[in-house]
Amino acid sequence: MTLSTTSNFSDPDTAYRLVVEAHRGLSDEDSASLDTALVLILANHVGDADVLREAIALAKRQLAQGGGKTNSEKDAK
Repeated sequence: MTLSTTSNFSDPDTAYRLVVEAHRGLSDEDSASLDTALVLILANHVGDADVLREAIALAKRQLAQGGGKTNSEKDAK
């Protein structure tokens, strides 16, 4: 299996909103814990260490390039 970087959602905006809404009202610590739990649950669902390794590398590259924030979050500052 290879890492898919194209959207598999019929409505990606809904998927984004679900994740954002899941964090609403949480403390920073609880939000980080939610992210960790979600990542581990989804990594288990994928079930492929090579795909997980590739996803981690991609996420780290994106973090290094943009600090992990979307353009709209950067523009808001």
